[in-house]
Amino acid sequence: MNNESRKANHLINEKSPYLLQHAYNPVDWYPWGEEAFEKARRENKPIFLSIGYSTCHWCHVMEHESFEDSTVAEEMNKTFISIKVDREERPDIDNIYMSVCQLLTGSGGWPLTIIMTPKKKPFFAGTYFPKETRFGRIGIIELTQKIAESWIVERDKINSSAEQIVEAIKNQQNISGNSEITEEAMNNAFEQFKSRFDSQFGGFGSSPKFPSPHNLTFLLRYWKHTGNLDALKMVKKTISSMRLGGIFDHIGFGFHRYSTDREWFLPHFEKMLYDQAMLTSAYIETYQATQNEEYALVAREIIEYVLRDMTSSEGGFYSAEDADSEGIEGKFYVWSIDEIRKILNEKEAQLFITTYNLEQDGNFSEEATKIKTGENIPHLKSNLHDIAKRIVLNQSELERRLETIRQKLFAEREKRIHPYKDDKILTDWNGLMIASLAKTARVLNNDKFKNAAIKAMEFILTKMKDSNNRLLHRYRDGEFSIQATLDDYAFVIWALLELYETTFNTSYLKTAIEFQNIQNKYFWDEENFGYFLTANDAEKLLTRSKELYDGAIPSGNSVSFNNLLKLGKLTANSNYENLASKMSISFSEIVNRAPSGTTMMLQGINFAQGNSSEIIIVVEEENTITNDWLQKLNREFISNKVVLLKTKQNQNELSEIAPFTKDYEIESGKPLIYVCKNYSCNLPTSDIKKALEMLN
Repeated sequence: MNNESRKANHLINEKSPYLLQHAYNPVDWYPWGEEAFEKARRENKPIFLSIGYSTCHWCHVMEHESFEDSTVAEEMNKTFISIKVDREERPDIDNIYMSVCQLLTGSGGWPLTIIMTPKKKPFFAGTYFPKETRFGRIGIIELTQKIAESWIVERDKINSSAEQIVEAIKNQQNISGNSEITEEAMNNAFEQFKSRFDSQFGGFGSSPKFPSPHNLTFLLRYWKHTGNLDALKMVKKTISSMRLGGIFDHIGFGFHRYSTDREWFLPHFEKMLYDQAMLTSAYIETYQATQNEEYALVAREIIEYVLRDMTSSEGGFYSAEDADSEGIEGKFYVWSIDEIRKILNEKEAQLFITTYNLEQDGNFSEEATKIKTGENIPHLKSNLHDIAKRIVLNQSELERRLETIRQKLFAEREKRIHPYKDDKILTDWNGLMIASLAKTARVLNNDKFKNAAIKAMEFILTKMKDSNNRLLHRYRDGEFSIQATLDDYAFVIWALLELYETTFNTSYLKTAIEFQNIQNKYFWDEENFGYFLTANDAEKLLTRSKELYDGAIPSGNSVSFNNLLKLGKLTANSNYENLASKMSISFSEIVNRAPSGTTMMLQGINFAQGNSSEIIIVVEEENTITNDWLQKLNREFISNKVVLLKTKQNQNELSEIAPFTKDYEIESGKPLIYVCKNYSCNLPTSDIKKALEMLN
């Protein structure tokens, strides 16, 4: 039945692709807002809150199975006021009620299902529910009927339970330490990773395996700080294995969300912008650490995918691509051998089939039946150097032939029905992508990447702000909306700092400081330190969340900790480092309890306690000499450094931002590098080799 013949519910005027996917469900969905809560109070009904996102596979399953079903809808509409929330639009709501689910069930995920009172106080939580009860998992119809009965006969018990849950959630926010985080936490995190490391296939644990790139960039810094080669080996093995496996899209590039198996072979096929951003950083930093060109190539491939498929005409980056097409997960990405033989000539087909491990019956099975599908996920079992040796072919010739094949298959794949693209633009995820683009641009001296980062930041700074210069969270279909959260500010400040060191345009540094001041004013916890997820003038929810743990992306607090330290070094303003010190004390208990879950914070601890460096390049104007210096600096993995460039053109603006730079005089015709390390400065030099020796 098409949408024209169905009745729309209250989601029809929303902008979120996820909410619009449910706009013609027979369930009478409301968006989060006072209208729904007022109706619940007036009709004395509990609220059924469903939280998900547009590319969530099990969200689709629950919709098709239950929310599109008239019997389910009749029961739900009779019992509940039903509210749909896009977790990517409202991370503040998602954060609180996901904490509830984890508290009550010990786990979480999406779709997230919460049943609560009209006062937003939850008393039941879960994730996916089938239509009918099966295999011990209660069905949505039975659940609704039980809640309806309890709401009538056990209201006092429900209200009491809801109050206890709210108190427990509030108490979770009150954890604070009494001393700063020490190097011991970094050592403990390393040991935890070492104990879980899969030496055969890389990654940590068994399955499913998530990329978690911030864990890898922590291990790179740990190796650099301690000289422990095991940390570097874990990173190299992991990112090499990921690039070989089916989690990487060998035809169109970019990484899928995670691997369902230990070997990085069978992915969950959705592609998220934040994964592309963070993985780009991990690969380019590993390239810096090893000078292995293969890692730089992967960074380029990820960016090629993002710029080709995930970039709007205005320059902002889209959020995600679905796992499903034509209702089948992964259909867009898999190939039969017969298809391959029709598209390629005989030699090409045989080379591709052999290299990428395709099988006539298919190289993976249906999970439910364990029967081979006849379809194949292209993947490698060794690198191209080893494959070239095995088939007695020059590696560069093998690469040339495979690229020709890839382009043919990509052109053919483009004719297929594409997975759904979530085209909303999120400020925080764009911040992550801009930061990675800017970093990769300066490491590879790539103007295309730099210009893409500049254009995206221009979009954020001109479009994603309100009249008070405060950030907005989401743009879609001409509408800029939703008050920004901590992550929006933290990730955009990170991007601005990376862009400054890529372009040395002082306006980026100035804007970073302006946003940091706004963040401090509206998000800082004066009592227990750290930053709340929501601003002090945002919608009042059950509690103001404060998150430190790094999940699929690093937390806003951990990124802010790093930002404050860098701003302190760049400006010599000790107020930034004082705030960072207070955060270190506030979060010390959480970090000590779970160091491997707070690796972005530990990267900041490494910066604060390790051999951090400030580099000031002083020159009349940028020229070939300074550009050569910067290229040499940027190729090296010097993780704990900041760089300032002073010229005649920018000296006044720079001295306003960083007053100490007034004392660094510009000498005619003589570019100078000043290296300061561990709060002491060396004499200036005009020899880049000497400067690098000081840094290393």
